[in-house]
Amino acid sequence: MCLLSEFLDGKLKLFPPEILFHTNHDFMRLGKITIFPIKSLDGISVAEATITAGGILQGDRVYAIFDEQGGVVNGKRTPRVHELRCAFDDGIREVRLWEDGGGRPEQFSFEAPAALNRWLSAFFGFAVELRHEPKAGFPDDLTAFGPTVVSEASVQSVGRWYPGLDLENVRRRFRTNLEVLDGPAFCEDALFGEADELKRFHIGSVAFLGHNPCQRCAVPTRDPASGQGTAGFQKQFMEWRRQEIPPWANQQRFNHYYRFAVNTSIPADQAGKCLRIGDEVVI
Repeated sequence: MCLLSEFLDGKLKLFPPEILFHTNHDFMRLGKITIFPIKSLDGISVAEATITAGGILQGDRVYAIFDEQGGVVNGKRTPRVHELRCAFDDGIREVRLWEDGGGRPEQFSFEAPAALNRWLSAFFGFAVELRHEPKAGFPDDLTAFGPTVVSEASVQSVGRWYPGLDLENVRRRFRTNLEVLDGPAFCEDALFGEADELKRFHIGSVAFLGHNPCQRCAVPTRDPASGQGTAGFQKQFMEWRRQEIPPWANQQRFNHYYRFAVNTSIPADQAGKCLRIGDEVVI
């Protein structure tokens, strides 16, 4: 276990990682919930989210776009994804789609996907199909399939590394589900342990298992609106992340420093529970 320490009255005082989750004697709290109904496309902020039987946030990445070869159309493989904007109705029954910077938005029902598939195929220039999996969604990691967790302070720190990047730009690059408040930068690095350990913590009544610091792909290196790469983004990120790694982080879990936010899973017995803005975070 990593321990923080400081000298008080000439004596060394040790602090367990749990102390990180207290600021002015209050627990850290959940400040933002973002779900991404269509994998790789725009997210929406919600005030609460129910845990499904598959261990995901209800509505998160429950749709995905597939090509004729069965591959997922995402920002890693298809940069044109960055030019596609979308908005959803409150019940995520319909989606409005348009090309960033031009074109008239068009509204589609998820219950009548043929028109939606035609529009998406025309946009990408090859045949695609939207698929739906409401229980388990379409996670990248089939082991750490739960929501990703980061702190607002960490997002703010990354924004300071790159002149001109505001908070929303960083959020759109890294596409994290849960953002917590009242902790120091990279306090989420206390939510994972050793390589063979699943570290248990709670947000409100929901139990989570922290797996590892999330390895990032090429997507965050690109501007989320234009898809244009930011020169030197990954190299600069790794250097700043190395310099600012907190003392409570298990550095053995960092084979490189292009890692940000924490991957989780949610045990099956948590299905039906609800996360809400303001919920406390407790290890």
